[in-house]
Amino acid sequence: MSMTHPALVPGSVAVITGGASGIGLAAAKRFAATGMCVCIADMGAGRMDKALRDIAEVTDSGADRVLGMETDVSRPEDLARLHQGVRSRWGRVDVLMNNAGIQPGSSLFDQQGTWDRVLAVNLGGAVQGTREFVPAMLAAGKPGLVINTGSKQGITTPPGDPAYNVSKAGLKVFTEALQHELRNTPGCQVTAHLLIPGFVFTELTAQGRSEKPPAAWTPEQTVDFMLERLNAGDFYILCPDNDVPRALDERRILWAAADLVENRPPLSRWHPDYAPAFAQFAPGGLMGHGIATNRVEKG
Repeated sequence: MSMTHPALVPGSVAVITGGASGIGLAAAKRFAATGMCVCIADMGAGRMDKALRDIAEVTDSGADRVLGMETDVSRPEDLARLHQGVRSRWGRVDVLMNNAGIQPGSSLFDQQGTWDRVLAVNLGGAVQGTREFVPAMLAAGKPGLVINTGSKQGITTPPGDPAYNVSKAGLKVFTEALQHELRNTPGCQVTAHLLIPGFVFTELTAQGRSEKPPAAWTPEQTVDFMLERLNAGDFYILCPDNDVPRALDERRILWAAADLVENRPPLSRWHPDYAPAFAQFAPGGLMGHGIATNRVEKG
């Protein structure tokens, strides 16, 4: 897949949080293979070292255009250190992919630490990352790109993991506000986009499995789709998978929005009084995954 966004060109500098595995690593390899300089930020020295070797293998210049920095995105001081490290190495940042995320599972009245950590990483990491990097990208006056990795669970908010849903719903709202700000900034050449993966086989979703389930996409498929839709100029990059086509996602999203408009109970899709109506509205909408499983929407 060719890359036509003006920031995705040889010599540009990309920073990818959560870049040591999954979608982040797949994006890092694609960017590096086209001649971009790539910094991955993640946790765990062993994971980072392997990822850096994998990225270097696809570049013409080996490790010269690859950098890794251990970073806890929930800590603003770590993000500031990351920014300084990249600027010291390459002088600028053109592409920021706020991709780091965790999903330990949660319940409504879970221990406070679970909620704090999920919100701090999934939402706070992207908010603080944007606030750390984007002002300098704007000041440079050059084409730039921000990609925030969201989730369908932040849009249709299925029951079962409220902390994750809240974090990704907040990220959707933040990214929308960011793109509105950018498009109303005179002379701005930086764009923002919300990546909304489908079911992707990664460390986050493996749940002990070593082989990709038939329903899931690979991270590489997801990045290919992301680049295709970036080329098309999409803000909402709504990814299908091998189980759920876009048409079904659209029906689920419309039903969720109509809960408010039609004054139905929240999450009426999983309410026994409304489940038959949803089944007519979106045939196959639950796809046999059970009424309250996180697999109903994944990303």
